[in-house]
Amino acid sequence: MSDVQGVARRDRSTSSLPLAPENSQVFGPPSIVPITKPNASSSHSGITSDQEGTTPGSGTVLSESSETLSVPATGPFDFGKTLRTIMKKYVLASVLRDRAGIQSRELGVMFKDLRVVGLGAATSYQPTIGSFFNPRVIIQNIQALRRPPLRNILSGFEGVVRPGEMLLVLGNPGSGCSTLLKTLTNQRAEYHLVEGEVHYDSLTPEHIAKHYRGDVVYTSEDDTHFPTLTVDETIRFAAKMRAPHNRFEGYPRSYYVKNITDITQTTLGLRHVKNTPVGDAAISGVSGGEKKRVSISEALTLRSSITAWDNSTRGLDASTALEFVRALRTAADVARISTIVSIYQAAESLYQHFDKVCVIYEGRMAYFGRADQARQYFIDLGFEPAHRQTTSDFLAAVTDPLARTVREDFKRPVPQTAAEFASAFLASGASVANRMDMDAYLKEFVGHPERALAYKQSAMAEHATTQCKESPYTISIPMQARVVMLRRLQILRGHIAAEVIIIIAFIVQAFVSGSVFFRLKDETAQFFSRGSILFFALVWTALSAMAEIPALFVQRPIVVKHARAAMYHPFIEAAALTIVDVPITFVTIMIFSIILYFMVGLQSTVSQFFTFFLFVCTMALVMKAMFRCVAAAVGDPAPAQTLGGLVQLILVLYTGYTIPKPSMIGALRWITFINPIRYGFEGLISNEFHTLDGACSNLVPSGTGYENVSLANQVCGTVGSIPGQSTVDGNRFISLSYDYSYSHLWRNYGILVGFGIAFVAALLFFTEYNTRLSGETNVILFKRGAKAPVLRGSQEKAGAVDEEKGAPELRDVIEETRGESGTDVAVPMMSDVFTWRHLEYDVHLGKGETRRLLEDVSGYVAPGKLTALMGESGAGKTTLLNVLAERQAAGVVGGERLVNGFPLPSDFQAQTGYVQQMDTHLAQTTVREALLFSAKLRQPPTVPLKEKEAYIDTVLKMCGLEKYADAIVGSLDVEHRKRTTIGVELAAKPKLLLFLDEPTSGLDSRSAWAIVSFLRELADRGQAILCTIHQPSAELFQEFDRLLLLRKGGQTVYFGDIGTNATTLLDYFQKNGGYPCPPDANPAEYILDVIGAGATATTDTDWHGTWKSSPQAKAVDDKLATLLEDGRKRHAVDTEQHSEFSTSWIFQVKTLWERDIIRHWRDPTYVMAKIALNLVGALLIGFTFFQAKDSIQGTQNKIFAMFICMILSAPLSNQIQGPFIETRWVYEIRERPSRIYSWTALVTAQILGELPLNIIGSSLFFVIWYWLVGFPSSRAGYPYLMVGIMYPMYYTTFAQWVAAMSPTAEIAAQLFGFFFGFVITFNGVFQPYKHLGWWKWMYRLSPYTYVIEGVLARAIGRSEINCAPIEFVTVRPPLAQTCQQYLSKFISTTGGYVTNPNATDNCQFCSYRTTDEFLQFNSNIFWNHQWRDFGFMWIYIGFNVFAVFAMTYIFRIRGPANFFFRRRS
Repeated sequence: MSDVQGVARRDRSTSSLPLAPENSQVFGPPSIVPITKPNASSSHSGITSDQEGTTPGSGTVLSESSETLSVPATGPFDFGKTLRTIMKKYVLASVLRDRAGIQSRELGVMFKDLRVVGLGAATSYQPTIGSFFNPRVIIQNIQALRRPPLRNILSGFEGVVRPGEMLLVLGNPGSGCSTLLKTLTNQRAEYHLVEGEVHYDSLTPEHIAKHYRGDVVYTSEDDTHFPTLTVDETIRFAAKMRAPHNRFEGYPRSYYVKNITDITQTTLGLRHVKNTPVGDAAISGVSGGEKKRVSISEALTLRSSITAWDNSTRGLDASTALEFVRALRTAADVARISTIVSIYQAAESLYQHFDKVCVIYEGRMAYFGRADQARQYFIDLGFEPAHRQTTSDFLAAVTDPLARTVREDFKRPVPQTAAEFASAFLASGASVANRMDMDAYLKEFVGHPERALAYKQSAMAEHATTQCKESPYTISIPMQARVVMLRRLQILRGHIAAEVIIIIAFIVQAFVSGSVFFRLKDETAQFFSRGSILFFALVWTALSAMAEIPALFVQRPIVVKHARAAMYHPFIEAAALTIVDVPITFVTIMIFSIILYFMVGLQSTVSQFFTFFLFVCTMALVMKAMFRCVAAAVGDPAPAQTLGGLVQLILVLYTGYTIPKPSMIGALRWITFINPIRYGFEGLISNEFHTLDGACSNLVPSGTGYENVSLANQVCGTVGSIPGQSTVDGNRFISLSYDYSYSHLWRNYGILVGFGIAFVAALLFFTEYNTRLSGETNVILFKRGAKAPVLRGSQEKAGAVDEEKGAPELRDVIEETRGESGTDVAVPMMSDVFTWRHLEYDVHLGKGETRRLLEDVSGYVAPGKLTALMGESGAGKTTLLNVLAERQAAGVVGGERLVNGFPLPSDFQAQTGYVQQMDTHLAQTTVREALLFSAKLRQPPTVPLKEKEAYIDTVLKMCGLEKYADAIVGSLDVEHRKRTTIGVELAAKPKLLLFLDEPTSGLDSRSAWAIVSFLRELADRGQAILCTIHQPSAELFQEFDRLLLLRKGGQTVYFGDIGTNATTLLDYFQKNGGYPCPPDANPAEYILDVIGAGATATTDTDWHGTWKSSPQAKAVDDKLATLLEDGRKRHAVDTEQHSEFSTSWIFQVKTLWERDIIRHWRDPTYVMAKIALNLVGALLIGFTFFQAKDSIQGTQNKIFAMFICMILSAPLSNQIQGPFIETRWVYEIRERPSRIYSWTALVTAQILGELPLNIIGSSLFFVIWYWLVGFPSSRAGYPYLMVGIMYPMYYTTFAQWVAAMSPTAEIAAQLFGFFFGFVITFNGVFQPYKHLGWWKWMYRLSPYTYVIEGVLARAIGRSEINCAPIEFVTVRPPLAQTCQQYLSKFISTTGGYVTNPNATDNCQFCSYRTTDEFLQFNSNIFWNHQWRDFGFMWIYIGFNVFAVFAMTYIFRIRGPANFFFRRRS
């Protein structure tokens, strides 16, 4: 280790940095990485010594194969040797670089008088439904749009980062660290204004943004990846996108990609998981620390000249974090990369690798200069570091009034505020040195056109030959497309279950629809049925395509991240998605078409079948492109779903099927011309009817008494008939009915293709330019009516607020809060000892294989003691914590888990608290509400509510959250969210134990200290605490009493006391073969290094075997035996909670329902999107069928007006499913393992919470729709009961039971479309009841049958029909008979009327006289079924409710992600 540190710790002053080592980099911008060319005779690949070649100038040419960098496929990787060898290879690389014809390039950044201004206040009120309609709030919002409040985020920054330098940025959360990193890497879009000078050598920020964006990269702390891609596929993709064109002669791109991928994976310890999916919340994959390393590896392969890393060590253990920084140091030294890093809790070994440090205090620059002089600068300023306090912790602490310590011997005043710190620095020698460095940089690098030209030429040399040389992208657009298309195929392969579901849905739907319309006859009675099945084929593709909306929002953050790193154009991803989808859609639609077409018995000529297939397949692609375009154009999922639903509604309405074009009102008829489905429908109809000559099924008159009537005295009652003919020409029928013509067939297809091209072009455009992300806000929100001083201060001084830190008053409140957290408050005393002996844990891998994750682990946690659980990433820390807390999801547990020597009580989970690493809360609740929710449901019901509320005040004070009691949890910073998570567990008054999983991960040193100090206070008051922890500083580590240390494989390395200054722990390792711990070293880092923890570290000592044979292990066994013996003298812990949950089921439902209602109240976007969809839908349908007449077509229009209402439930249901799954996710992650409440109570509350909103929305819909269509006011009562109440109750519960069986919103949308197809197919509108044949039982099973029948029977039943002129048929009676005489018998049998009963020629006959005749004959609707239908709807709603519970139990409770939704492992 010392040798490696020696390489890294050499003098890195500006003047001593080497200038030559540009091109032997492992990761670096400017040129190439030496690559091992495959050689069959090669027995070793690696970095070799200088046996071949000499330095330049010796006259000897170096061999290309002499010095290469590669990684062994198996075996250990000597990271230290690699670092040292790389440093020696730069001379060789220079020669090889020149041979390859590549000019190296480097880039620094200089900034002066830098000021960043943001929009809005740092704190505000949470928007609600009430505020949405509040006139005062509306006026304030309008004023804010006209004159938005501005706030300084950064002010007065100046400095320089030269090529090869590493800058460490330190500051407390919200001080402006992220803003500085984004600004220096030219990420300016999210800020209102950036002022001051910023120079990238001789390039301007505009040049960088336009031409060299990929050379200046910002890496955020969030890990956003495609979850179904493997680790290797993710990293390899990044390497491909930035692979330079000019490489060593004979070395193809594929070897470059392989080498750099292998190196990054090995350096960061990812080789063992290279074929494992990255994973996310729904798909299991690599661990959190490994996912962070994937993000780091991806960024390292980009070879940027300036790279900013924002808290990238979050989630890494100390050893892996050190190796990451060492890799950055090497890249900076060798590749001359300018590196800017923001790290929380930076260990001293990390800090020593940096050249410069910038300390930020509330948006002001407190220090910028050499890192090795910063500590002394602040000591000279009057501050004193604590014992064993790392330099980075000390520098951050001086900006915290409660954390800094003034030297006792310091007599002069010390700075107190951010402004005073900034002024003190400007007056210091460090500032003078900084400005001299800036002046030297300006003179040397800035304003030199030849440098800009050289940089341009170097970048151009790396570009692909077909790529525009001015482009920021390295490879050409066709190359980008190939790589991205390959990635899209890999994503589909990893997510194959979803694709299988879609194909199965199409196949099943084809069989079902085909059997419904099975073997249609060539007769006029089934003309309508033919139109229905053709229309359904198109509508089904549109319904299925709506699932594209949530899918695109899931991937948008990943695409935006890649685009900002100049990996590929965003539109390439959209194009790849479209292209890859073509063959999948082709196959799916081909299967669908073959089944449907031939089952229905459509015109069986080859040309007509392939025309049908061509139109349906093209329509499917057009619809997908259209809905993807909607998602790409809109910033948030909820409005996108609303817009998508309205677009779908318009397309269905104005196809020309539900209401023929001649019947449309003139003001809206133009919509048909911009409706792609209309052209597809005309194409299908004209293709089908062109060769159809239908035999008349309804000759007038016919039947008894008309057997011998000649055809001259009969006429067909179908539109398009000609007197005296027994058949109806299909072309004439579609011309008169729809105004369609076969001559338009290929014109229509051309227009359809044109729409597809337009939608794809729009999709590419919006994807490329609309890169806004809907994410978390930086504004801390408070509930309406809150009087928090933070809120008042921020509103009063919005102009001086930092986007990240908030107002000065906000910092004051945090300080006050932190100080008050130590107030002496009561904590339930604990006396029981939790022990575990010889614990083992095996999981099944399939095919009879098992893996042991924990092996022979023993230990105990005593009251009043704070026990740390440590180990490298993958050692099994969280696994052990889950097993001890009885939260493991699967596997076999061996060994003993005891309390006082007795088996765990049945309510062990209820008597313990478990603070997860992930802060999982319902985002819309306040801190107090979250804590009170936990207390109300987890404390015994015998405790009065007032006592619980009083205890919550106590917990708020303990957690330092009093001033944030009314803050919305989803808007809090990381520290306060973590405090809230701890508070939620404390609110339950855990009696036995408190488990915590990495409570300091992602926090800055001050926040981590505050959390650990808080835990120390709890332990001192008698709480028993077991806590996993990453990267603890020496100060934090000293707060713990005991340590359980694991190595990979879940094996114990040490368990016992830490001792004062960690002496007990250090003595153990030093006596058993560990090297002496340096006096200034962090003991936590020391022990991890000794046992060989880390991505690439190794050790020769078997520390697990050493532990098992040590006296300390025997002492632990003896202690356990004593504890068990003493415990058994007492008594077993009583089971306090004899039922599964603490409170009654009714109380759980009530509490959950209240939470759900509050959540909806505080989510106006969701609620207003729902209301808007109902209102706009009502207006569209209402005006489309405006004041429908009492003719036959008018009556048919009213039927379709009702039917389209049912279609609207599809987008409304899609809106419901997202929040349903999000709430369930909170339950499954945190609330279910804690046994807070029953899953049945959650489901009940979700149903009851959603119903009021949907009933209100449907009521508003009804009020507009009913009277616009022209239904009679006197009959409105029953229709409102069905449409305004029963209908929303049905689709709400329908959507929820589909969501209950779905792991994600995307799959829920696909499944809902599949099931919804059944609901709308069998209600008698698409296919009349009399033609359903075998499927008549499904007609009776379809719930919408009864909604439509009930509403239409009451609204239009028992009314007269008055035919329009086109609806009359002309009948010629026999000689000497009047129309009345000739047709009276026919009318008495079938209904209808004649307008000229006394005429003897040209009888004008209308087929229907009353609506009852029409409804009964065509739709099987009867007046006297109304209340029967109402009763049936209750049965269906009841079934849906049952299904919600059943699906939740089957798919989520009995076993998460069962059946084909099983997670990948």
